[in-house]
Amino acid sequence: MKLSDYEYFRTDNGVLYCGDALEIMPMLEKVDLCLTDPPYKVGWANRTTWGSSNKGVVTKYGKQKWDTVQFTKEQFLAIRQITHNQILFGANHFSELLPQSPCWIVWDKQNTGDFADCELAWASFGSAVRKFTWRWNGMIKQAPEKRYHPTQKPLGLFLQILQRYSNPNDLILDPFLGSGTTAIACERLNRRWICIEISETYCQLSKRRLELELSQPRLPGF
Repeated sequence: MKLSDYEYFRTDNGVLYCGDALEIMPMLEKVDLCLTDPPYKVGWANRTTWGSSNKGVVTKYGKQKWDTVQFTKEQFLAIRQITHNQILFGANHFSELLPQSPCWIVWDKQNTGDFADCELAWASFGSAVRKFTWRWNGMIKQAPEKRYHPTQKPLGLFLQILQRYSNPNDLILDPFLGSGTTAIACERLNRRWICIEISETYCQLSKRRLELELSQPRLPGF
């Protein structure tokens, strides 16, 4: 198959491909930054609901297969082959695959209950550890945002990260797009983007979210 066979949706700034990232990435051009949250086999996709009924926040996601396999060295090397820099969320679950780096990103979710207080991302930059704060605690969020995916990252968080670690018109890659947040953040901040998602269900969702984003007045930042 050729690259165009995988194309699912396109905007003036980017393109979404539906398929296996390992098949698609070797056909891509070199990009400036990979910002992604890959699967790492924690079993969340098998949970049909997410949240706590005593807080009034229970979401039905349906069963998916996106985290039934572990992120692999082959996937990491394929990403590194076509990117100048990488930011990988959840990397504390697969740190043995990665080279040492002084730069980790700490996302403080200002969380309560049994879920983690923070999430970690490995970064290839030679700079220091940085903390980003964006409240994402069930129905209590720093800004209103519907949650479509069990491990969805908030748009505000990715806007902050892209503003710090990329420049306008940079080309950003997300080979595990999920519900579309990376692409939306790129559209908001005038970054070009290439995104890949293996699930057609989530490709449809990302397309709808992008169409909604592009129908709104284009205001930079938050």
